[in-house]
Amino acid sequence: MSFKVLSNPDQCGILGFCLCRSMSNSDFGFPRMTDWVPSEALGRRVLCGTEYATVRYVGSVPPTAGIWLGVEWDDPQRGKHDGTYEGTQYFKCRHPRGGSFIRPNKANFGVDFLTAVKNRYGLNDEQDAQHGTENTLVFGKKTVEFVGMDSIAQQQRQVHINLSKNLISSWETVAAIASEVQNLETLNVSGNKMKFPSTLTSVSSVFSNLRVLALNQTAITWTEVLLCAPGWPRLEELYLTSNNIMVLERPDNVLQTLKLLDLSDNQLLDGNQLHLIAHLPRLEQLILRNSGIASIDFPDAGFGCKTKMFPSLKHLVINDNKISQWSSINELDKLPSLRSLQCHNNPFMDTEKNPETLRQLIIAKISQLEVLNKSEIPPAERKGAELDYRKIFGNDWLAAGGNWNPEKNNPSEEFLAAHPRYPSLCLKYGAPEEGELRPQQPSTLKNQLLSKSASSIFLITFLSFLLAESMTIQRVKGLLYRLLKIPGSELKLSYESSKLEGKEVELDNDLKPLQFYSIENGDCVLVRW
Repeated sequence: MSFKVLSNPDQCGILGFCLCRSMSNSDFGFPRMTDWVPSEALGRRVLCGTEYATVRYVGSVPPTAGIWLGVEWDDPQRGKHDGTYEGTQYFKCRHPRGGSFIRPNKANFGVDFLTAVKNRYGLNDEQDAQHGTENTLVFGKKTVEFVGMDSIAQQQRQVHINLSKNLISSWETVAAIASEVQNLETLNVSGNKMKFPSTLTSVSSVFSNLRVLALNQTAITWTEVLLCAPGWPRLEELYLTSNNIMVLERPDNVLQTLKLLDLSDNQLLDGNQLHLIAHLPRLEQLILRNSGIASIDFPDAGFGCKTKMFPSLKHLVINDNKISQWSSINELDKLPSLRSLQCHNNPFMDTEKNPETLRQLIIAKISQLEVLNKSEIPPAERKGAELDYRKIFGNDWLAAGGNWNPEKNNPSEEFLAAHPRYPSLCLKYGAPEEGELRPQQPSTLKNQLLSKSASSIFLITFLSFLLAESMTIQRVKGLLYRLLKIPGSELKLSYESSKLEGKEVELDNDLKPLQFYSIENGDCVLVRW
């Protein structure tokens, strides 16, 4: 039997084949489970019910009779021990309770790739795929008609294979399958705990056109990635989630075409591990969700300077990490190309209870950011955030040695470390004026801004030096939250003006600035909840 091209149905709308968990055993042609044990069973992957495991032992377990398989479960909660039974250790597990003994008839070893293809398309050993009439292909007794062949001719050359959640136990098997197809561009072998080469092997052309590779939950190490990488000369996207990768090494002359790297759910030893991959020249997207990172630092660049690390990085995801200090956010401003950041669920975010204020602080600290937590940053929002930042920390700037006279302006190193963008904000907007920095006690500020007229209505006298015209309605609600402790979602704003006697104008668009509604000094803003 010959088998040449396997095209993805989602990409080409033609014949497709996907070895994935959603397919039933009958699709794979899995043999009935018996006491039969295949040769070289050690290290093989098996399926027992819905649970995956790796065979670590084949043999007897006295005093019981018959053959047993010692397996290490992918989910250690499925196991009972570490491979030891009645004082004798038959095999080892990474987890102290990740192993079990099962009878061979409980283990499904699966079938080989070509048998699965035959079973999928109704072929027997004597049958093969044959050309039928124009634009048709015959698989056994099944005739498949191709629609729009001319329009998909180019896409047909781009092959995508999904082998995720199967029983593949070695990278050699993957290479053997890939050798049967041409122009392989996308390969997903996630969920197969495999054995990878431990030494540098001769470079094969099997993966010469590969651009996207998913190796999630395969137990691969970073060292093994680098050993295999010479065979991926055009790779652009590499997914390595949930592989227990803790230590990185610098890629020398490999992965130089990589644009996306996903290391999520790997507990890296520390943030300095990132320095080892910081010189990938084309890396644009780095995903580090739940990677154990507690800090980020680019020591090659000082305050207000750009690092030479990650020169092309545009998109960074650091959700669900352990970053507790704002200094790590300051460091991100050193990245020369950063445009998008996701940073939800980090301890530093707990230092500010108001989510709107938190967002403004991050925006002000990272000058070139255009998207924060999947939300675009319009120019008006950036300007408002930077002006606010300049005012909020103005007194700290003066106390640290800042001065309106350029000749006397010499803020301390400690202040610059905490607020490295402050000097550039002063250059951009001018140093904050003395009137802007006049200290206000919270109670005094309330009295100046608010007068109570009913149990659920407050009146605000608009004062331009306290409420900038560029301030959005959403940010006014953030200020009111700090004063009244009422969530912004429950606040309804409107205003009355002497120029519009007897008329109340609703401030109904949170994204619009106050100046959009032509509010002037002395106008009365009504707050209801």
